[in-house]
Amino acid sequence: MKAMILAAGRGERMRPLTDAIPKPLLMAGGKPLIVWHLERLAACGFREVIVNHAYLGEQIEAALGDGGAFGLVLRYSPEPPGALETAGGIAHALPLLGDAPFLVVNGDVWCDWDFGRVRVLSERLAHLVLVDNPPQHADGDFCLDGETLRYAAERIGTAYTYAGLGVFSPRFFSSVPDGTVMKLRPLLDAAIARGWLTGEHYAGRWADVGTPERLAELDYELRPGATKLKPELVLR
Repeated sequence: MKAMILAAGRGERMRPLTDAIPKPLLMAGGKPLIVWHLERLAACGFREVIVNHAYLGEQIEAALGDGGAFGLVLRYSPEPPGALETAGGIAHALPLLGDAPFLVVNGDVWCDWDFGRVRVLSERLAHLVLVDNPPQHADGDFCLDGETLRYAAERIGTAYTYAGLGVFSPRFFSSVPDGTVMKLRPLLDAAIARGWLTGEHYAGRWADVGTPERLAELDYELRPGATKLKPELVLR
């Protein structure tokens, strides 16, 4: 099974840090954010990873190379300036991803979910990993009706936040023409309406590295022997 890391975003909320460096290359715990993913993917048995990029993408390719340093084969899916959004970017990369289901992980999250679990999820059309709602997204995105996903607004049960981790069949993106700028939400809407979208709740460690403050907190937490500090204390 292959994996795709989404790394094409501009990182506007991370400015000025992202004015000269793409967000996936920002450092946390002594290594770039994207390297945490690559090392864990290799440890879980993945061998081929596709990375999309747009803004400062040449820096990503220069930093990661062919993936040999991580025990991986890296292939890149460049996108035009402004990028293609999530669904558009994945659809554009389908020739590299092949015919089998694949893991997708956002390049701006940190999580210790077991990537090896994708092998037992390979029959799903689309399966999302959900986490407890962080303070910046207190209302969540989805509820779980068993394993079937519903939107949080339906109030079926506890609301959770999409972790930026999912397993997808290529068929999920078959309706998206190559080169289309398209978010993931319309495809999720269609799958939820048909009861096809499944998911699971993960209660382990997860961080959405969306601002300089949250990056600083994660950087501190990943240092050996560190204990969690309140966000307002991290940048002192």
